[in-house]
Amino acid sequence: MIFPLPTSHPLLETINDPADLRKLRREQLKTVAGELRAYLLDSVSKTGGHLGSNLGTVELTVALHYVFNTPEDRLVWDVGHQTYPHKILTGRRDRMAGLRLLGGLSGFPQRTESEFDAFGTAHSSTSISAALGMALAAKIKGEHRHSVAIIGDGAMTAGMAFEALNNAGVADCNLLVILNDNDMSISPPVGALNRYLAQLMSGQFYAAAKNAGKQVLKVAPPLFELAKRLEEHAKGMVVPATLFEKFGFNYIGPIDGHDLESLIPTLENIKHLTGPQFLHVVTKKGQGYKLAEADPVAYHGPGKFDPSIGLLKASTPAKTTFTHVFGQWLCDMAEKDRRLVGITPAMREGSGMVEFEKRFPARYFDVGIAEQHAVTFAAGLACEGLKPVVAIYSTFLQRAYDQLIHDVALQNLPVVFALDRAGLVGADGATHAGAYDIPFLRCIPNMSIACPADENECRQLLTTAYEQNHPVAVRYPRGAGAGVAVDMSLNALPFAKAEIRRTTQKTSQRVAILAFGTLLQPALAAAEKLDATVVNMRWVKPLDVDMLRQIAAAHDALVTVEEGAVMGGAGSAVGEALQTLGLLKPLLQLGLPDIFIEHGDHANLLAIQGLDAAGMEASINLFSQRV
Repeated sequence: MIFPLPTSHPLLETINDPADLRKLRREQLKTVAGELRAYLLDSVSKTGGHLGSNLGTVELTVALHYVFNTPEDRLVWDVGHQTYPHKILTGRRDRMAGLRLLGGLSGFPQRTESEFDAFGTAHSSTSISAALGMALAAKIKGEHRHSVAIIGDGAMTAGMAFEALNNAGVADCNLLVILNDNDMSISPPVGALNRYLAQLMSGQFYAAAKNAGKQVLKVAPPLFELAKRLEEHAKGMVVPATLFEKFGFNYIGPIDGHDLESLIPTLENIKHLTGPQFLHVVTKKGQGYKLAEADPVAYHGPGKFDPSIGLLKASTPAKTTFTHVFGQWLCDMAEKDRRLVGITPAMREGSGMVEFEKRFPARYFDVGIAEQHAVTFAAGLACEGLKPVVAIYSTFLQRAYDQLIHDVALQNLPVVFALDRAGLVGADGATHAGAYDIPFLRCIPNMSIACPADENECRQLLTTAYEQNHPVAVRYPRGAGAGVAVDMSLNALPFAKAEIRRTTQKTSQRVAILAFGTLLQPALAAAEKLDATVVNMRWVKPLDVDMLRQIAAAHDALVTVEEGAVMGGAGSAVGEALQTLGLLKPLLQLGLPDIFIEHGDHANLLAIQGLDAAGMEASINLFSQRV
């Protein structure tokens, strides 16, 4: 067996609420933590989900719920992908089998799911702001409770976290910020602060002082051991103490985040302190499972696997994903054009930029969890004649909307936005769905939006976008496409031009389906049953108005389909264009409704929204009867 973890969970099974945990003797908590870690590993191996981050927060979660009176005391978990132990201890243990499945538990905290989830999270660096709001609300209402924000070192690099610290340090309230320092975000941590800490520990002065101290203290073994322990914690005592105390916090730490004998007394002492407190804990991602400890990136969010064996390489080649298509295109275009630079806000692996970093390190920029900075940084590069490509998830571009308008579009700078995870994202749910990019992008002057229908078209439209002298977004979904062969040339498609993919044979009640993006495939399948025309629109903005005029003149009704919010989306753009052209045609707009769509299998979610072939056919038949 690879991991020496318990195979049964007798003590854990008695805990259906943190109040049950608080009834236990302190010496029993180590057993609880061991059983919790084993249960977590077994559960996630069956469902898939975030693993390494959750294994790393087991003891911290036990200690927090043991010391604080949750849910009266508020725990706010930053991002929230490390809250599986929290869910298990707060009455959701028996529901873990449905984690991230339709109708099951969310992979992130949700206020509607449990009273113990004080704040819904999934995007990073929001915890301190939210917890500060809760702490000040308690003061205003005269309530005596604690507010705790638990934030990782990766999330701490984001500007929003420092904005909150700046505000909290002068706020007269009781707030505890816990920095969970595991030196590991999804991509390796970057930035000057992280580098400075490393330099401090490796500098000549520090090394000389350390060596001199060793020689002196070796004559007194107890003092020598004490000095070794101080050395291990010097990073925290020297630098973060100064940094966070300048913000107005009382800094404590660092302490071992896996040592309950250290965590619990420290937290109990902090409970009696007033004002803003900052506790620095050091943990290890994947703690207790050697394979995850050794490769935290691979075990960040694995699918189903056998814990006794670990992750295996697929026996059959994986299908080509849109992310892979982008990564290959980026390298090929960088080889051709030395002006190209690639930018990611801490999503190197997720955005397919690993190979680009290896081949073009001088033109690769991971700016950390700083989407606003990423966009304005790209604008600055573009001002100097370079050609920035910002690889960013659709859901994270939302965080840089002002910069998109003010710094890029207003100045009409040629920045390409490669929008991964456009549309629904399956198990990650509403917080990560790229449902809104078409509406929020198409209203911005100078901005163009391309929607490739398949893998090959994705590569071609990226080239088209790159050739433009203004900002262009190319949106594509998570995962693989239709399996279309990819032409490895760097040929572009005509800018803002659509194509007819199927022509109706009907002479009456003719319907045309205008498909935007990868819903072209189910639209073609539905059209075979309906004998409808199908147009691959390719561009939301600018629309191919000539094609629209031609199709409207030859058909009795039009249908638009898109994997995005229908309100203000591509269908709305078609309706506006028809009005401008003076063409009054019945128009059915199919897309994502005005609701947040939760987690579940991607194909199933599309079917529920009527965006599979059968759903489109049914909707169009009903629409045809009305017109």
